Amino acid sequence: MVRFLKNALNFYINSSMHVALAVCALCMVTYYNFQLIPSYRLLGFVFLSSITGYNFVKYAGIAKWRHKTLTGRLKLIQIFSFFVFLGLLYVSFLQSVEVIFVSLTLGVFTLFYAVPILPKSKNLRNLKSLKIFIIALVWAGVCAVLPLVDIPEVSFLLLGATFLQYYIFVLALLLPFEIRDLAHDVPDLGTFPQLYGVKNTKLFGGVLLILFIIVSLVIAQQIGYSKLEITLIALLLGGFIVFSSPFRSKYFTAFWAEALPIFWMLFAMLLR
Repeated sequence: MVRFLKNALNFYINSSMHVALAVCALCMVTYYNFQLIPSYRLLGFVFLSSITGYNFVKYAGIAKWRHKTLTGRLKLIQIFSFFVFLGLLYVSFLQSVEVIFVSLTLGVFTLFYAVPILPKSKNLRNLKSLKIFIIALVWAGVCAVLPLVDIPEVSFLLLGATFLQYYIFVLALLLPFEIRDLAHDVPDLGTFPQLYGVKNTKLFGGVLLILFIIVSLVIAQQIGYSKLEITLIALLLGGFIVFSSPFRSKYFTAFWAEALPIFWMLFAMLLR
């Protein structure tokens, strides 16, 4: 039974369902912030597109070069991703033109993140230190822009501030993942820990955390959500940055750190 539960948890994480739920949770925070009724058609679209995008980035290269030797688990993820993609095609027809336009724009970044478009067969992922900035850009675009793109009452300034808030949050959240992968990343990838060391990466995370708190408090004054909520999520985010290490269990980042947007959604539900 324990082995079954562990395998189920690993499939849940490796198939990108957990990260997709985290993206949806951050979209829900947007709905709560602006006191909007959630669009479950949009949330379904975000969930399915997140799984499709993440699995494409993670497994497209493996499937291309090792399709005859894929393990049973990877084949299962491949089959799962195919059916998710079919579901994504269906729910895409239920979205507005604005949502599709923004999604395609963000999808271009996801595509070029994995597909070589630069000289010497490089993709955006291979550019030194650029990886986390691209991921943060896509997350902020999905979670801040998509829920609000059809809401004309939301000012462009407030939308931009929300985008910036999420961008900083995700950028800081990705640093524990960068530190975790330090022992496995190829030397020329040029991640923050590789270039500047673990200590300086954490200091950079501290700067991002201060910026996140400042931007969040400014937004809170405009739309009136709880400062306790920001305090709690900032403490959790800071804790994951401080205690991150290349030697931590994979679940420290892949499950618990990835769940921070879900905790933020829960704080928003309980404290408002």
